[in-house]
Amino acid sequence: MILKRTFDFFISTMAVVLLLPLFLLLACLVKYKLGSPIFFKQQRPGLHGKPFHLYKFRSMSDKRDRDGKLLPDLQRYTPFGNFLRRYSLDELPQLFNVIKGDLSLVGPRPLLMEYLPLYNQEQARRHLVRPGITGWAQVNGRNAISWKEKFKYDVWYVDHQSFILDLKIILMTINKVIHSDGINQPGHDSMPDFKGSKENDR
Repeated sequence: MILKRTFDFFISTMAVVLLLPLFLLLACLVKYKLGSPIFFKQQRPGLHGKPFHLYKFRSMSDKRDRDGKLLPDLQRYTPFGNFLRRYSLDELPQLFNVIKGDLSLVGPRPLLMEYLPLYNQEQARRHLVRPGITGWAQVNGRNAISWKEKFKYDVWYVDHQSFILDLKIILMTINKVIHSDGINQPGHDSMPDFKGSKENDR
């Protein structure tokens, strides 16, 4: 665990330094094309379900209906926002989450706080390790696989995590990002909401 945390901190810090011009460029483009705020901030469950604030570059507009309510996600995506998501550029600010210790480079993706009471005992084991920017489920289908498959991959990672496996997942992630594989499921901006294991295991 000490080696993993040291590796995460070192690589994330170096990445932030090297990618600083890209960070600044993307921040300016988000401000110009989508307005403020530049960052999307949301509470997510971390290690052992402890909440933290996850950061991303904003990728959706704030278009609303006649009653002032935000339109569905799919109607608020712009070509620029889709570009950010296609190449995972919106997730670059999560490197700061890794530096802080909220995230690891590799681990089960942090989902929504409201999903916590919906997991069965086996699925809940995904929180026994620090969540990651990428993970075993992401390189084996990302959002194109079912919730049942995703949780199976997450728990497999918990039981088999190693430094070598993390390196393998990082290399596989680079290939996935380049080819924009598994970004979403048809009719959804990413995946349908998780309703609980019984409903989604069908």
